[in-house]
Amino acid sequence: MFTAMFLGSALALGASGAAGQNGSATSQSAKPVLSRDILHVQVILDHLGFGPGVLDGREGQSLTAALRGFQISRQLPVTGKIDQRTLVELHKHREIRPTRIIRLTPDMLSGDFVRPFPTDPAAQAKLKTMGYRSALEKLAEMFHTTPEVLIELNSPDTRLAPGVPVQFPNAVPASRDYPADWKPEWRKTLADLNIDANQPKAGRIVVDKSDKVLRVFDRAGKLAALFSVTTGSTHDPLPIGSWKVTGIAQNPEFHYNPKLFWDVSDKKPEALLPPGPNNPVGVVWIDLSKEHYGIHGTPEPQTIGRTESHGCVRLTNWDAARVAMMVEPGTQVIFQP
Repeated sequence: MFTAMFLGSALALGASGAAGQNGSATSQSAKPVLSRDILHVQVILDHLGFGPGVLDGREGQSLTAALRGFQISRQLPVTGKIDQRTLVELHKHREIRPTRIIRLTPDMLSGDFVRPFPTDPAAQAKLKTMGYRSALEKLAEMFHTTPEVLIELNSPDTRLAPGVPVQFPNAVPASRDYPADWKPEWRKTLADLNIDANQPKAGRIVVDKSDKVLRVFDRAGKLAALFSVTTGSTHDPLPIGSWKVTGIAQNPEFHYNPKLFWDVSDKKPEALLPPGPNNPVGVVWIDLSKEHYGIHGTPEPQTIGRTESHGCVRLTNWDAARVAMMVEPGTQVIFQP
C-alpha cells in the first residue's frame, strides 16, 4: 500500500537514515552544496561502469576511486581528480545528462514497504520480505542516491504521487533487455535498480583492501569496471589470496548465525531472514570458494568504504547487482592487501 505524501515528510519519518558521500548523518547545512558539475561527472562514470558511490554531486573517496579507475582505463595521468584531460575524455559522453525529470508511476511508488522496520533478527525473520521502508527509500536506491539528494534536487514540498514530475540523478540505463530465461523476480530487481542489461564479462575480479575497491578485468585483461567496497575489519580481516566464484544467489535469504559474528552473543538464536533490498546482504550474494565469504550488497549504500564488515566484500545494491551480471561460477577472485 502507498499513501501519497511529500518528500520532506517522508524523510522526516526516517525513510532511510542515508548520509550521502560523507558517511555521517549530518544536517544538510553541514555538507557542501550539491554541485551539478560534479553530479554530471558522477553520472557519466556510473554509466561507464566506474562506480562513484552515491550520486550526490559532492567530492569524496568513492568519486576519487572512480576517477582513478576511469583514468587508468583511458590511459590518462592517474590523479583521481576532475582535471582537464579527464574532462576532455568525459566530454565524449556529454549526451548523458546529469539529471532526468521523470513523472512518477504507480509501479515506482508501490512495494511491500516495511514500517516500522524491526532491528532484532528474530523479528526480522517473521517478515514476508525485508523490503524498503518507504517509497522514498525505493526511489533513492532506484536512482543510485539518497532521499536527502532527491529533496535537494526538488523540494521538500514535492508530492510523491503518480504523475508528479520529479528530478532524479540520471541513472536511467540504456537497456533493460535482460535475458528472457532469467527469473522474473531478478529481472524486476535489476529494473528497479536501473541496471543496464549490457555488462562486460569478467575475466577476473581483484579486491584491493588498501584502496577499498573492487576491480573488474575483462577477458582480455583490461580494466573494465571499478566499484568502491567495504572489506572486512580487524576482527574479520579480508582473507588475502586467490579464490573462485562458486555460485550466485539472487535476492537471497540470509542465514543469521550468531556464532559467526564476534560482536553478537552465541546465546542468540539463529534466524533465517527473508529476501529483500534491506536484507543484510542486499539483493545478491556471490558465493566464494573461501567458506563463509562472499561478495554482496547492503541495505546502507552510504556506508560503503566508510565502515567495517564481518569479513565479506560489501557493495551498494546497484553495484553488487552489476558485478553479479559480470561473473559466473569459476571466475577468479583475488583478495590483495
